[in-house]
Amino acid sequence: MPFQAAHVPFRRRLTRRGLPLALALAALAVATTLAAQPAQRADTSPHGRLFPPQDLGLLEAPDREMWQKPAQIMDALRIAPGSVVADIGAGAGWFTIRLARRVGPGGLVYAQDVQRQMLEAIRRRVAKEGLQNVEPRLGRANDPGLPTGRLDAVLVVDVYPEIEDRITFLRNLARALRPGGRIGVVNFRPGQSGPGPSPGEGVRVAADVVEADAKAAGLQVAARGTFLPYQYLLVLERPSAPVTR
Repeated sequence: MPFQAAHVPFRRRLTRRGLPLALALAALAVATTLAAQPAQRADTSPHGRLFPPQDLGLLEAPDREMWQKPAQIMDALRIAPGSVVADIGAGAGWFTIRLARRVGPGGLVYAQDVQRQMLEAIRRRVAKEGLQNVEPRLGRANDPGLPTGRLDAVLVVDVYPEIEDRITFLRNLARALRPGGRIGVVNFRPGQSGPGPSPGEGVRVAADVVEADAKAAGLQVAARGTFLPYQYLLVLERPSAPVTR
């Protein structure tokens, strides 16, 4: 998850202001656990801003299930038992484990991140959950490192503002899709309150910007999800080949 230590991390504010005491304690416990892990060298590829691994507990807000609506997002991407999918910028795996449960033992989830500590956190989490269908994968700045032509769906939640070369990034995601595969981009809406970064910080990306990037990358918008209270969902796909007669 690209971020830079000099900035206040984008994802550390996924919870609302006035964090409940129980959540604050849980976040402190996670941060303490991660801080106790052996120090690892950060990925040296050129990224934007790297989210600090010690703040991963802040992504586990108890109300996130309610406003993130993971089941509806997965439905929009047609993720079903047996699907092969990717969670880009997976962090500690909040969405990864939900994807793994949806695709079941016959499916596969690539949990991708650009920081090795994030992938270690995911390995611990999926082991604790007893999941056998998750493959952590280290990516690079604009290349998620996914297998070509194998994925049914790729999910990009709250990561898009962190990407430096977004058009190249989308092209690389598109190469990983099977025919009919879909990319789901979820971002916080600009100018709206609620969880996520402050609207005044200028790090929220408008849907029309993503749509323009997608068009430049050779993708088209298949659907626009309006069911999320604080975010938008854009479902992208490669254009179908023209029918010749």
